[in-house]
Amino acid sequence: MDVPQIFDRHAVRLHRDRAAANVGHVRPVLAEAADRLLDRLDDVTRHFGAALDIGGRGVVAPALRARHIPTVTTDLSWSMCAEDSGPAVCMDAEWLPFAPDSFDLVVACLSLHWVNDLPGLLAQVRSILAPDGLFLACMPVLPTLAGLRRALMDAEMAQRGGVSPRVSPFPGVRDCAGLLQRAGFALPVVDADVIHLSYRTPMGLLRDLRHGGETNALRERTRGLTHPALLARVLEHLPVDEDGNLEQDLHMAVMTGWSPAPTQPQPLRPGQFSVSLEDALRGTP
Repeated sequence: MDVPQIFDRHAVRLHRDRAAANVGHVRPVLAEAADRLLDRLDDVTRHFGAALDIGGRGVVAPALRARHIPTVTTDLSWSMCAEDSGPAVCMDAEWLPFAPDSFDLVVACLSLHWVNDLPGLLAQVRSILAPDGLFLACMPVLPTLAGLRRALMDAEMAQRGGVSPRVSPFPGVRDCAGLLQRAGFALPVVDADVIHLSYRTPMGLLRDLRHGGETNALRERTRGLTHPALLARVLEHLPVDEDGNLEQDLHMAVMTGWSPAPTQPQPLRPGQFSVSLEDALRGTP
């Protein structure tokens, strides 16, 4: 079945290459997301002998190695790969060139939202995980960049009489839970988390998106945001407080799933329960 090509992966790579020299400007945001994601490892007692970092942009792999977990990192950008101090593979994350059971931990921190075939990628992740291997991921979800999305639509409608796609169509938290289940992960869990961000000026947000390699990579995108008249209208429509500050929260889905294994807890079959749901709700022994 043909997969709809929503994103231009060549443009994503160009944006990441261009952002490599300036990614330090957004590293605090990337590091905060990575810290929150890797905190999940504190609740896991098992040892991980080999990990894969998908697109961690120099933040996730060092944190995993600091936990004494040997890690291979991957990125779409040659420049990003060159910055990593350990084993690195420059590749398109839509196709994982690894054999089955290669890793017992795979981490993807803010690196899945430009993938066209996300269900297919998650199925590949489950394949390269050894039995009882762990998948950890976080990705932006709605309503991230809702204010920017509205400002772009209002500005373009006023300037050009129509709108074009400019912001990535983020999923919802429930969508992410369904993706884990569809890919066949065991014990899937999805939590919502928020990183609160504030910018002194609206231009600060646009600058950070560029520095992070997160500018528009939709295949149906229309160029021209940098046109002074349109950009001025966008800045006028962005919601700011009385001091001119722009509050822009990063809403994330934090996803956890395990590669199936016989040793994992299994749900009881119908008829195996010793206490009915009605009695449990009533507190009846």
